[in-house]
Amino acid sequence: MSLKSTIFRITLLAFLAAGLGVGCAPKKTDVIRLPVGFIPNVQFAPLYVAIEKGFYRDAGLQVEMDYNMETDSVALVGAGELQFAVVSGEQVLLGRAQGLPVTYVMAWYQKFPVGVVSLAAKNIKSPADLRGKKVGIPGLYGASYIGFKALLNAGGLQESDLTMDSIGFTQAEALADGLEDAAVVYVSNEPIKLRAEGFNVDVIAVSDYLSLVANGLITSEKMIAEKQDVVRAMVGATLKGIEYSIQHPDEAFTICEKYVENLANLTPEEKDVQRQVLAASIELWKAERLGYSSPEAWKNMNKLLLQMKLISQPLDVSKAFSNEFLP
Repeated sequence: MSLKSTIFRITLLAFLAAGLGVGCAPKKTDVIRLPVGFIPNVQFAPLYVAIEKGFYRDAGLQVEMDYNMETDSVALVGAGELQFAVVSGEQVLLGRAQGLPVTYVMAWYQKFPVGVVSLAAKNIKSPADLRGKKVGIPGLYGASYIGFKALLNAGGLQESDLTMDSIGFTQAEALADGLEDAAVVYVSNEPIKLRAEGFNVDVIAVSDYLSLVANGLITSEKMIAEKQDVVRAMVGATLKGIEYSIQHPDEAFTICEKYVENLANLTPEEKDVQRQVLAASIELWKAERLGYSSPEAWKNMNKLLLQMKLISQPLDVSKAFSNEFLP
């Protein structure tokens, strides 16, 4: 073999070895602590699916669920102490009104999940029917309160037109015991539980009257500027979890049994209720384009917060959200 051929052979082998080395090198994994603002629940199935099916891992992410409901997720994301969080749209605008540089990068719930439930005997069929009624609400804060105000507006009502009771998360019990005429709830949760207990109920859903921005994924402007690849990976993997859960609800439920305490030990009847909760949640996630955030819904939310005097002046909602990271 000539010297020239030998040099070429050595160079080629070195090049191939280097290429193989690059291909086999372990990819850096970003550890993500993700606050979700509630206890472990089947409604978080897409996140459990994305973890269990390896969607996050394949995207170079290690996602750890954070159920600490006391965490001010928006403030921590804005300060750069958290990379992402799952929050409702009004929290983004309230945060930005305080100067927090947070951006909503993926819509999870396409329909605002809040509504009012009542026993059918009360004959509360529309927002206007709430006049003069006693209505239980978790508290004067959060998505429940925002959604309830939207329904009052739709019915031409003021808070003074009815009695509001702060009852925490005891809505189903309060209705069953006759303590309230109606209660503000998540439409994919308490109504299903009440029906399972034999109660005939009516539900007034916010989404039937107004399009508002519901739960989705937020990050910081700094992350968008400096780590677009991580943002894109997080959005893409989470959307895979949502899509898979929609297409394979039974498998998604089975995966939930690993993450939701005592779910696997429920009676068949109790499990059926939780399956219905998951099915109802899936209906709120569905969309022609998963993850898409509606500009109109942001305008509606901005207007509602102004009416409620939770913000003092209109915000530039175009800076509050982005659809650029959707696959």
